Amino acid sequence: MEILMVVYLIINIIGVVLMKVDKQRAIKHKYRIPEKTLWLTALFGGAVGTTIGMQIFRHKIKHLSFKIGFPFLAVVEVILFIYLFTI
Repeated sequence: MEILMVVYLIINIIGVVLMKVDKQRAIKHKYRIPEKTLWLTALFGGAVGTTIGMQIFRHKIKHLSFKIGFPFLAVVEVILFIYLFTI
């Protein structure tokens, strides 16, 4: 279970970093991180990190799918995470 917790933490850190990097690239008008990559990171356990990154860096906040989707996935992931560690 400790390994699962470490992997969960790492993927969420990656989610925050991806949102920061994509925001910086957007500001500089450079090649962006594909939205598919951001969604896959969120789907594979990084929704909390991507949601935090979205709020901290004010990135993708106008996109309804991100504005609703990332927090929804984050809630689902937290519930699953709590469930896994309480059984």
